[in-house]
Amino acid sequence: MKYLKYYISTLTLVVAIYVCTLGTYYPTLFFIGFSMFIILGDILLSQDDHEREYENTFLLNLPMYINLPIILVYLFMVVFMYGDSLPNAFSNFFLNSFNIDLIYARESMSILDSIFLVALSGLFIGTMGTVPGHELVHRKKDKFDMFIGNWFLSMSWDCAFAVEHVYGHHKNVGLAIDPATAKRGENIYAFIIRAIVKEQKDAWLIELDQLKRRDMSVLSLYNRMIFGYLRSIIITALSFLIGGVGGMLIFLLCAFIAKSLLEVINYSEHYGLIRAPGGMVQPRHSWNSNSTMSSIYLYNVTRHSSHHEKANLKYWELRAYEGAPMMPQGYLTMLYVALFTPYFFHRMMAKKLIEWDNNYATKKEKILALEQNKNSGIRLLIDQV
Repeated sequence: MKYLKYYISTLTLVVAIYVCTLGTYYPTLFFIGFSMFIILGDILLSQDDHEREYENTFLLNLPMYINLPIILVYLFMVVFMYGDSLPNAFSNFFLNSFNIDLIYARESMSILDSIFLVALSGLFIGTMGTVPGHELVHRKKDKFDMFIGNWFLSMSWDCAFAVEHVYGHHKNVGLAIDPATAKRGENIYAFIIRAIVKEQKDAWLIELDQLKRRDMSVLSLYNRMIFGYLRSIIITALSFLIGGVGGMLIFLLCAFIAKSLLEVINYSEHYGLIRAPGGMVQPRHSWNSNSTMSSIYLYNVTRHSSHHEKANLKYWELRAYEGAPMMPQGYLTMLYVALFTPYFFHRMMAKKLIEWDNNYATKKEKILALEQNKNSGIRLLIDQV
Protein backbone atom coordinates (compact mmCIF):
# COMPACT_ATOMS: atom_id res chain seq x y z
CA MET A 1 0.00 0.00 0.00
CA LYS A 2 2.86 2.38 0.77
CA TYR A 3 3.91 2.13 -2.90
CA LEU A 4 0.45 1.98 -4.48
CA LYS A 5 -0.75 5.29 -3.07
CA TYR A 6 1.63 7.20 -5.36
CA TYR A 7 -0.10 5.67 -8.38
CA ILE A 8 -3.36 7.47 -7.61
CA SER A 9 -2.50 10.31 -10.02
CA THR A 10 -1.89 7.75 -12.79
CA LEU A 11 -5.26 6.14 -12.09
CA THR A 12 -6.93 9.56 -12.02
CA LEU A 13 -5.57 10.41 -15.49
CA VAL A 14 -6.73 7.10 -16.97
CA VAL A 15 -10.21 7.43 -15.45
CA ALA A 16 -10.43 11.04 -16.70
CA ILE A 17 -9.68 9.96 -20.28
CA TYR A 18 -12.69 7.64 -20.22
CA VAL A 19 -15.13 9.64 -18.11
CA CYS A 20 -14.61 12.98 -19.87
CA THR A 21 -15.47 11.41 -23.24
CA LEU A 22 -18.73 9.74 -22.16
CA GLY A 23 -20.99 12.63 -23.18
CA THR A 24 -22.74 15.75 -21.98
CA TYR A 25 -21.98 16.90 -18.40
CA TYR A 26 -19.43 14.16 -17.70
CA PRO A 27 -16.43 16.56 -17.85
CA THR A 28 -18.27 18.92 -15.49
CA LEU A 29 -19.14 16.15 -13.05
CA PHE A 30 -15.59 14.82 -13.13
CA PHE A 31 -14.09 18.23 -12.32
CA ILE A 32 -16.48 18.77 -9.42
CA GLY A 33 -16.00 15.20 -8.16
CA PHE A 34 -12.21 15.40 -8.40
CA SER A 35 -12.14 18.74 -6.58
CA MET A 36 -14.34 17.44 -3.77
CA PHE A 37 -12.25 14.26 -3.57
CA ILE A 38 -9.13 16.39 -2.96
CA ILE A 39 -10.70 18.84 -0.51
CA LEU A 40 -12.61 16.26 1.55
CA GLY A 41 -9.60 13.96 1.51
CA ASP A 42 -7.44 16.74 2.98
CA ILE A 43 -10.03 17.55 5.62
CA LEU A 44 -11.25 14.08 6.64
CA LEU A 45 -8.19 11.85 6.33
CA SER A 46 -5.75 11.77 9.22
CA GLN A 47 -2.42 13.54 8.81
CA ASP A 48 0.36 11.51 7.21
CA ASP A 49 3.36 12.30 9.38
CA HIS A 50 5.02 8.89 9.03
CA GLU A 51 8.54 8.70 7.65
CA ARG A 52 8.86 5.34 5.92
CA GLU A 53 11.79 3.47 4.46
CA TYR A 54 11.49 2.00 0.96
CA GLU A 55 13.55 -0.81 -0.53
CA ASN A 56 12.33 -0.65 -4.15
CA THR A 57 12.73 2.98 -5.18
CA PHE A 58 12.04 2.13 -8.84
CA LEU A 59 8.38 1.61 -7.91
CA LEU A 60 8.37 5.15 -6.49
CA ASN A 61 9.85 6.67 -9.66
CA LEU A 62 7.67 4.62 -12.02
CA PRO A 63 4.39 6.57 -11.53
CA MET A 64 6.16 9.79 -12.51
CA TYR A 65 7.69 8.21 -15.59
CA ILE A 66 4.45 6.66 -16.87
CA ASN A 67 2.45 9.82 -16.12
CA LEU A 68 4.31 11.64 -18.91
CA PRO A 69 2.91 9.66 -21.87
CA ILE A 70 -0.52 9.37 -20.22
CA ILE A 71 -0.87 13.09 -19.58
CA LEU A 72 0.28 13.82 -23.15
CA VAL A 73 -2.39 11.46 -24.50
CA TYR A 74 -4.96 13.15 -22.26
CA LEU A 75 -3.80 16.61 -23.37
CA PHE A 76 -3.98 15.80 -27.09
CA MET A 77 -7.41 14.24 -26.51
CA VAL A 78 -8.60 17.56 -25.09
CA VAL A 79 -6.93 19.45 -27.94
CA PHE A 80 -8.86 17.37 -30.49
CA MET A 81 -12.16 17.76 -28.61
CA TYR A 82 -11.84 21.56 -28.72
CA GLY A 83 -10.34 21.66 -32.19
CA ASP A 84 -11.93 22.03 -35.58
CA SER A 85 -10.10 19.26 -37.43
CA LEU A 86 -11.75 16.34 -39.22
CA PRO A 87 -11.20 12.73 -38.06
CA ASN A 88 -7.49 12.08 -38.29
CA ALA A 89 -4.84 9.58 -37.28
CA PHE A 90 -5.06 10.62 -33.61
CA SER A 91 -8.86 10.27 -33.34
CA ASN A 92 -8.68 6.97 -35.23
CA PHE A 93 -6.00 5.78 -32.81
CA PHE A 94 -8.33 6.56 -29.90
CA LEU A 95 -11.24 4.78 -31.53
CA ASN A 96 -9.27 1.68 -32.48
CA SER A 97 -7.16 1.42 -29.33
CA PHE A 98 -9.57 2.52 -26.57
CA ASN A 99 -12.97 2.37 -28.30
CA ILE A 100 -13.40 6.08 -27.53
CA ASP A 101 -15.16 8.20 -30.16
CA LEU A 102 -13.63 11.67 -29.90
CA ILE A 103 -15.97 13.06 -32.55
CA TYR A 104 -18.95 12.11 -30.36
CA ALA A 105 -17.18 13.49 -27.27
CA ARG A 106 -16.56 16.79 -29.08
CA GLU A 107 -20.13 17.15 -30.31
CA SER A 108 -21.68 16.24 -26.94
CA MET A 109 -19.82 18.91 -24.90
CA SER A 110 -21.97 21.62 -23.38
CA ILE A 111 -20.69 25.13 -22.69
CA LEU A 112 -20.31 24.18 -19.04
CA ASP A 113 -18.32 21.09 -20.04
CA SER A 114 -16.04 23.26 -22.17
CA ILE A 115 -15.24 25.51 -19.23
CA PHE A 116 -14.64 22.74 -16.71
CA LEU A 117 -12.62 20.55 -19.07
CA VAL A 118 -10.16 23.39 -19.67
CA ALA A 119 -9.97 24.00 -15.91
CA LEU A 120 -9.43 20.29 -15.28
CA SER A 121 -6.71 20.11 -17.94
CA GLY A 122 -4.85 23.07 -16.46
CA LEU A 123 -5.13 21.47 -13.02
CA PHE A 124 -3.82 18.15 -14.30
CA ILE A 125 -0.83 19.71 -16.07
CA GLY A 126 -0.09 21.88 -13.05
CA THR A 127 -0.29 19.10 -10.44
CA MET A 128 0.46 15.87 -12.29
CA GLY A 129 2.87 17.45 -14.77
CA THR A 130 4.71 20.33 -13.14
CA VAL A 131 4.99 18.75 -9.68
CA PRO A 132 6.73 15.53 -10.83
CA GLY A 133 8.70 17.77 -13.20
CA HIS A 134 9.82 19.76 -10.17
CA GLU A 135 10.86 16.57 -8.41
CA LEU A 136 12.87 15.31 -11.38
CA VAL A 137 14.70 18.51 -12.39
CA HIS A 138 16.20 18.66 -8.91
CA ARG A 139 18.09 15.47 -9.81
CA LYS A 140 20.76 17.37 -11.70
CA LYS A 141 23.15 14.41 -12.07
CA ASP A 142 20.56 12.01 -13.51
CA LYS A 143 20.16 12.67 -17.25
CA PHE A 144 17.08 10.46 -17.67
CA ASP A 145 15.22 12.11 -14.79
CA MET A 146 16.18 15.55 -16.09
CA PHE A 147 14.91 14.55 -19.55
CA ILE A 148 11.52 13.43 -18.21
CA GLY A 149 11.26 16.40 -15.83
CA ASN A 150 11.92 18.97 -18.55
CA TRP A 151 9.30 17.43 -20.84
CA PHE A 152 6.80 17.67 -17.99
CA LEU A 153 7.60 21.39 -17.65
CA SER A 154 7.33 21.93 -21.41
CA MET A 155 3.58 21.29 -21.21
CA SER A 156 3.16 24.59 -19.37
CA TRP A 157 5.84 26.49 -21.35
CA ASP A 158 7.84 26.64 -18.14
CA CYS A 159 11.44 25.77 -18.98
CA ALA A 160 12.41 28.73 -16.76
CA PHE A 161 11.32 26.74 -13.72
CA ALA A 162 14.11 24.18 -14.12
CA VAL A 163 16.64 27.01 -14.03
CA GLU A 164 15.24 29.72 -11.74
CA HIS A 165 13.68 27.40 -9.17
CA VAL A 166 16.74 25.20 -8.72
CA TYR A 167 19.42 27.91 -8.87
CA GLY A 168 17.43 30.99 -7.81
CA HIS A 169 14.44 30.28 -5.61
CA HIS A 170 16.24 27.81 -3.34
CA LYS A 171 18.93 30.42 -2.70
CA ASN A 172 16.62 33.44 -2.36
CA VAL A 173 13.51 32.01 -0.67
CA GLY A 174 12.05 34.43 1.87
CA LEU A 175 13.96 37.42 0.49
CA ALA A 176 12.35 40.39 -1.23
CA ILE A 177 14.13 39.51 -4.51
CA ASP A 178 12.59 36.02 -4.70
CA PRO A 179 9.75 35.97 -7.27
CA ALA A 180 8.14 32.91 -5.63
CA THR A 181 7.81 34.40 -2.13
CA ALA A 182 4.53 36.30 -1.75
CA LYS A 183 4.35 39.33 0.51
CA ARG A 184 1.74 39.63 3.24
CA GLY A 185 -1.57 40.78 1.78
CA GLU A 186 -0.28 40.57 -1.81
CA ASN A 187 -3.03 40.14 -4.39
CA ILE A 188 -2.95 36.57 -5.69
CA TYR A 189 -3.64 37.53 -9.32
CA ALA A 190 -1.01 40.28 -9.33
CA PHE A 191 1.43 37.81 -7.77
CA ILE A 192 0.84 35.28 -10.56
CA ILE A 193 1.77 37.80 -13.26
CA ARG A 194 4.69 39.25 -11.28
CA ALA A 195 6.09 35.80 -10.54
CA ILE A 196 5.80 34.55 -14.13
CA VAL A 197 7.53 37.62 -15.57
CA LYS A 198 10.31 37.80 -12.96
CA GLU A 199 11.00 34.05 -13.07
CA GLN A 200 11.55 34.25 -16.83
CA LYS A 201 13.86 37.23 -16.42
CA ASP A 202 15.82 35.67 -13.55
CA ALA A 203 16.11 32.33 -15.36
CA TRP A 204 17.66 34.06 -18.38
CA LEU A 205 20.13 35.94 -16.17
CA ILE A 206 21.13 32.71 -14.40
CA GLU A 207 21.49 30.79 -17.67
CA LEU A 208 23.48 33.55 -19.39
CA ASP A 209 25.84 33.72 -16.42
CA GLN A 210 26.37 29.96 -16.41
CA LEU A 211 26.97 29.87 -20.19
CA LYS A 212 29.47 32.71 -19.88
CA ARG A 213 31.41 30.92 -17.14
CA ARG A 214 31.50 27.76 -19.28
CA ASP A 215 32.57 29.80 -22.33
CA MET A 216 29.56 28.65 -24.36
CA SER A 217 27.47 30.48 -26.93
CA VAL A 218 24.09 31.88 -25.99
CA LEU A 219 22.61 30.74 -29.31
CA SER A 220 23.09 27.01 -28.86
CA LEU A 221 21.23 23.95 -27.60
CA TYR A 222 23.41 24.14 -24.49
CA ASN A 223 21.20 27.09 -23.56
CA ARG A 224 18.53 25.39 -21.43
CA MET A 225 16.07 28.21 -22.03
CA ILE A 226 16.23 27.94 -25.83
CA PHE A 227 16.11 24.13 -25.71
CA GLY A 228 13.18 24.37 -23.29
CA TYR A 229 11.25 26.66 -25.61
CA LEU A 230 11.86 24.18 -28.45
CA ARG A 231 10.24 21.41 -26.42
CA SER A 232 7.16 23.55 -25.85
CA ILE A 233 7.07 24.51 -29.53
CA ILE A 234 7.02 20.81 -30.45
CA ILE A 235 3.98 20.19 -28.22
CA THR A 236 2.32 23.32 -29.61
CA ALA A 237 2.95 22.14 -33.18
CA LEU A 238 1.53 18.69 -32.40
CA SER A 239 -1.53 20.38 -30.92
CA PHE A 240 -1.98 22.25 -34.19
CA LEU A 241 -1.65 19.05 -36.23
CA ILE A 242 -4.17 17.22 -34.03
CA GLY A 243 -6.72 19.96 -33.34
CA GLY A 244 -6.05 22.75 -35.81
CA VAL A 245 -5.83 26.39 -34.76
CA GLY A 246 -8.60 25.98 -32.18
CA GLY A 247 -6.90 23.00 -30.57
CA MET A 248 -3.55 24.78 -30.47
CA LEU A 249 -5.08 27.82 -28.78
CA ILE A 250 -6.74 25.58 -26.20
CA PHE A 251 -3.38 23.98 -25.43
CA LEU A 252 -1.83 27.40 -24.91
CA LEU A 253 -4.72 28.36 -22.61
CA CYS A 254 -4.30 25.13 -20.60
CA ALA A 255 -0.55 25.77 -20.38
CA PHE A 256 -1.15 29.27 -19.01
CA ILE A 257 -3.67 27.96 -16.47
CA ALA A 258 -1.23 25.25 -15.39
CA LYS A 259 1.57 27.78 -14.95
CA SER A 260 -0.77 30.07 -13.02
CA LEU A 261 -1.76 27.21 -10.70
CA LEU A 262 1.90 26.49 -10.05
CA GLU A 263 2.29 30.10 -8.96
CA VAL A 264 -0.73 29.71 -6.66
CA ILE A 265 1.07 26.79 -5.03
CA ASN A 266 4.23 28.93 -4.78
CA TYR A 267 2.08 31.70 -3.30
CA SER A 268 0.84 29.34 -0.59
CA GLU A 269 4.17 27.65 0.13
CA HIS A 270 5.95 30.80 1.37
CA TYR A 271 3.15 33.35 1.80
CA GLY A 272 4.25 36.14 4.14
CA LEU A 273 7.35 34.35 5.41
CA ILE A 274 10.47 36.44 5.77
CA ARG A 275 14.18 35.73 5.87
CA ALA A 276 16.70 38.35 6.84
CA PRO A 277 19.36 38.91 4.14
CA GLY A 278 22.43 36.81 4.90
CA GLY A 279 20.50 34.39 7.08
CA MET A 280 20.49 30.64 6.43
CA VAL A 281 17.43 28.99 4.83
CA GLN A 282 15.70 27.16 7.66
CA PRO A 283 12.61 24.89 7.93
CA ARG A 284 10.71 27.89 9.34
CA HIS A 285 10.88 29.66 5.95
CA SER A 286 8.31 27.35 4.33
CA TRP A 287 4.73 26.45 5.17
CA ASN A 288 4.56 22.73 5.77
CA SER A 289 1.65 20.31 5.47
CA ASN A 290 1.14 16.62 6.19
CA SER A 291 -2.38 16.44 4.75
CA THR A 292 -2.67 13.01 3.21
CA MET A 293 -4.46 13.71 -0.07
CA SER A 294 -2.34 16.70 -1.08
CA SER A 295 0.82 14.84 -0.10
CA ILE A 296 -0.04 11.87 -2.34
CA TYR A 297 -1.02 13.89 -5.42
CA LEU A 298 1.88 16.33 -5.02
CA TYR A 299 4.58 13.73 -4.28
CA ASN A 300 5.23 15.11 -0.79
CA VAL A 301 6.18 18.58 -1.98
CA THR A 302 3.88 19.49 0.91
CA ARG A 303 6.79 18.60 3.20
CA HIS A 304 8.27 21.82 1.99
CA SER A 305 10.35 22.68 5.01
CA SER A 306 12.35 19.50 4.51
CA HIS A 307 12.60 20.11 0.76
CA HIS A 308 14.16 23.55 1.29
CA GLU A 309 16.48 22.26 3.97
CA LYS A 310 17.90 19.56 1.65
CA ALA A 311 16.78 20.00 -1.96
CA ASN A 312 18.63 16.85 -3.06
CA LEU A 313 16.29 14.55 -1.12
CA LYS A 314 13.88 12.38 -3.13
CA TYR A 315 10.20 12.92 -2.41
CA TRP A 316 9.95 9.74 -0.30
CA GLU A 317 12.91 10.86 1.83
CA LEU A 318 11.41 14.18 2.94
CA ARG A 319 10.74 14.59 6.65
CA ALA A 320 7.31 15.42 8.08
CA TYR A 321 8.70 18.20 10.31
CA GLU A 322 5.87 18.48 12.81
CA GLY A 323 7.60 21.44 14.45
CA ALA A 324 7.67 23.50 11.25
CA PRO A 325 5.12 26.24 10.43
CA MET A 326 1.96 24.42 9.30
CA MET A 327 -0.63 25.38 6.70
CA PRO A 328 -4.22 25.46 7.97
CA GLN A 329 -5.23 22.87 5.34
CA GLY A 330 -3.60 20.78 2.64
CA TYR A 331 -1.81 22.45 -0.26
CA LEU A 332 -4.45 21.60 -2.86
CA THR A 333 -7.26 22.75 -0.59
CA MET A 334 -5.42 26.03 0.03
CA LEU A 335 -4.98 26.39 -3.75
CA TYR A 336 -8.76 26.53 -4.14
CA VAL A 337 -9.13 28.90 -1.18
CA ALA A 338 -6.42 31.30 -2.42
CA LEU A 339 -7.71 31.33 -5.98
CA PHE A 340 -11.45 31.60 -5.41
CA THR A 341 -11.79 33.17 -1.95
CA PRO A 342 -8.62 35.27 -1.43
CA TYR A 343 -10.26 37.29 1.35
CA PHE A 344 -10.66 34.15 3.49
CA PHE A 345 -7.15 32.99 2.56
CA HIS A 346 -5.67 36.24 3.92
CA ARG A 347 -7.74 35.98 7.10
CA MET A 348 -6.74 32.35 7.70
CA MET A 349 -3.07 33.07 7.07
CA ALA A 350 -3.00 36.30 9.13
CA LYS A 351 -3.45 34.24 12.30
CA LYS A 352 -0.73 31.83 11.18
CA LEU A 353 1.63 34.73 10.42
CA ILE A 354 1.16 36.24 13.87
CA GLU A 355 1.98 32.81 15.29
CA TRP A 356 5.06 32.64 13.04
CA ASP A 357 6.26 36.10 14.12
CA ASN A 358 5.93 35.14 17.78
CA ASN A 359 7.36 31.62 17.65
CA TYR A 360 9.72 31.36 14.67
CA ALA A 361 11.03 34.77 13.55
CA THR A 362 14.43 36.11 14.55
CA LYS A 363 14.78 39.71 15.79
CA LYS A 364 15.74 40.92 12.31
CA GLU A 365 12.88 39.00 10.73
CA LYS A 366 10.41 40.48 13.23
CA ILE A 367 11.45 44.00 12.17
CA LEU A 368 10.91 43.14 8.50
CA ALA A 369 7.62 41.43 9.36
CA LEU A 370 6.29 44.55 11.08
CA GLU A 371 7.03 46.56 7.93
CA GLN A 372 5.12 44.07 5.79
CA ASN A 373 2.26 44.00 8.30
CA LYS A 374 1.96 47.78 8.00
CA ASN A 375 1.66 47.56 4.20
CA SER A 376 -0.46 44.40 4.06
CA GLY A 377 -3.89 46.01 4.15
CA ILE A 378 -4.99 43.25 6.55
CA ARG A 379 -6.48 44.69 9.75
CA LEU A 380 -5.37 41.80 11.96
CA LEU A 381 -1.74 42.27 10.87
CA ILE A 382 -1.85 46.06 10.94
CA ASP A 383 -2.97 45.88 14.57
CA GLN A 384 0.31 44.10 15.38
CA VAL A 385 2.34 47.16 14.37
